Amino acid sequence: MATSFENSRILVTGGTGSWGNELVKQLLEHYPTISEIRIYSRGEHKQVEMKRRFNDNPKLKFIIGDIRDKNILNYAMKGIDIVFHLAALKHVPVCEDNSWEAVLTNIHGTQNVIETAIANKVKKVVDVSTDKAVEPFNTYGVTKAAGEKLMINANYNYSHNHEYATKFICIRGGNVIGTNGSVMPLFKEQLTLHNEVTITNPEMTRYLMSTKEAISLIFTAVEDSMGGELFVMNMPGATINTISNVMISLFGNKDSKMKIIGERPGEKMHEVLVSKNESPFTYTISDKYYVILPQIHNEDLVEKYKKFPRFKQVEFSSSNTEQLGEKELTAILKKEDWLWK
Repeated sequence: MATSFENSRILVTGGTGSWGNELVKQLLEHYPTISEIRIYSRGEHKQVEMKRRFNDNPKLKFIIGDIRDKNILNYAMKGIDIVFHLAALKHVPVCEDNSWEAVLTNIHGTQNVIETAIANKVKKVVDVSTDKAVEPFNTYGVTKAAGEKLMINANYNYSHNHEYATKFICIRGGNVIGTNGSVMPLFKEQLTLHNEVTITNPEMTRYLMSTKEAISLIFTAVEDSMGGELFVMNMPGATINTISNVMISLFGNKDSKMKIIGERPGEKMHEVLVSKNESPFTYTISDKYYVILPQIHNEDLVEKYKKFPRFKQVEFSSSNTEQLGEKELTAILKKEDWLWK
């Protein structure tokens, strides 16, 4: 059976990051008929490294550019079928200190992706979002929440009932273990250099999932979506205390210490992937993901998802999801090749 990816041309914004590398790897492995994958990002050095990592694969084309630059982005969109929008300013403290820069990239840049995709008759745009966008408490979350709204509303404001309608969907996930900025490589480095880990609050909880699992859910969402949906990954969680204990057991020794430094600006005690206000619009699709339908009524979407059970929780939080114990988290981390290099 044909898939959305067969003989397609794909653009990945922010494609040189951890998500982008794993996404490209799995696209090449699972969909060998893909015609071309364009990697669009600002960093020359990271592009050179990625090109080498993929052995100069002729299906990969690298384009230097910023999603703030609509002209170059429009050039990168020519002939594209599917866009994965990963580019963003993502670090909470950086966005707190550089709020307007976060707005320019995460909001204005996302609108540029939308408009250039429509202008080039792209079939589907997939925006990868974050739990920080739910009930946002920091600048990063506020800008990603706005980006979600822009993407979902683009189905109606720009593309509705058009012959070449571009479909827009969002995928919302929590912390992915192998990504840049995640706590595991930080803890490993701290243990190697200082034999201690710095933690904000041991009772704080965070979602955790491997990059490989997260990418597989993105593919599912692309194949199953109509446009206008917000897909939510059903992710397990763990306390910061559990995470630090596991990292000490793997990379520390009996003299390793935990140093509590307190919450950083903009940090939440627990993360949320489905808020209490979104619950009435949410359906349980499988044990792997949920779908939140837009508040703007769409009869086709309602008809498609009415066969699925309604989401029964008040909200879906990192404190009420399945909690990983030290044994389970250790088993997951031992499968992460990058952590042992």
